[in-house]
Amino acid sequence: MRKPRDFDSELKALADKARQLKERRVQQLGELVIACRADATDAETLAGALLVIAETDDAARKESWRKRGATFFQGNARGRTAGTDRDKGSTTPNDSGAVSA
Repeated sequence: MRKPRDFDSELKALADKARQLKERRVQQLGELVIACRADATDAETLAGALLVIAETDDAARKESWRKRGATFFQGNARGRTAGTDRDKGSTTPNDSGAVSA
């Protein structure tokens, strides 16, 4: 005879897993904010910038941001060598996604 399933314990395990995933997502978002040096920005400004990003329908602009983000992560994987471009003047990404001076 088959053992009956314990739905209560399965639901509890799923709820715990969901809670852990949410906590990890929040922690990773915080780590990303710190890695991008955006932790010096006040929360209201950061929230406003994120709202603009979420409301933007311009595909070319979003692709430019995506490329710049990909470049950021590739630079971090190589030991943060590409992260110093931010201080060179313009923050406008060029076609390759890198910041132009």
